[in-house]
Amino acid sequence: MNMGKESNRLEFKRELNDKLEKEIVGFLNYKEGGVLYIGVEDNGKIVGIDDVDSMQLRIADRIKNNILPSTLGLFDIVVEERDGKRIIRIVISSGTEKPYYTKNFGMSPAGCYIRIGSATQPMTTSLIDDLYSRRVRNSLSKIPSSNQDLTFAQLKIYYEENKLILNDKFAKTLELLTPEGKYNYIAYSLSDSNGLSMKVAKYAGTDKVDLIENSEFGYCSIIKATYNILNK
Repeated sequence: MNMGKESNRLEFKRELNDKLEKEIVGFLNYKEGGVLYIGVEDNGKIVGIDDVDSMQLRIADRIKNNILPSTLGLFDIVVEERDGKRIIRIVISSGTEKPYYTKNFGMSPAGCYIRIGSATQPMTTSLIDDLYSRRVRNSLSKIPSSNQDLTFAQLKIYYEENKLILNDKFAKTLELLTPEGKYNYIAYSLSDSNGLSMKVAKYAGTDKVDLIENSEFGYCSIIKATYNILNK
């Protein structure tokens, strides 16, 4: 029996090797997820594997510990028997916290991969940045601000300086509301007064031992705080 050809959602590996995490990350970042078979040649020929029980545990351990963010609930490992030979099928769902990456290389083109056709390719830096910004925005938008009595005079000034208008519907347009209609944590960070702080440190040399100056900015709109840091 032949398993067919590799595709955008199907990958074959003759044996477990050091590319496992790369392939899993590629499917986690792909919009449809995918299936990885171990014990199958690239051409679809079934060769089988020995000691599948031990291999299942090793695979699960590597996926859980070598890939970030958490892959909990995003994969399933199943032993199948084809033509009297045992193979392992790993079903990977498309992750909700993209970009996923290998822990040893981090969130970089060397650690972030995505499925393109029948191959797994490194992500571009721009795609990594785009996916990460969406992930952060989506998570922070669901956290309600501890203070709902927020003002946005500094944000209004920023808009006016750029010849834009902050209309009455800005909170909804800028996604500053939770699904329940309350100000979220993004709104909190953009408000005139908050508890967020940013620090700028200056050292003598490059070893971060001899601290010369330590300045703190914040407790205001993150836009104003950023301008203050850049001016500094």
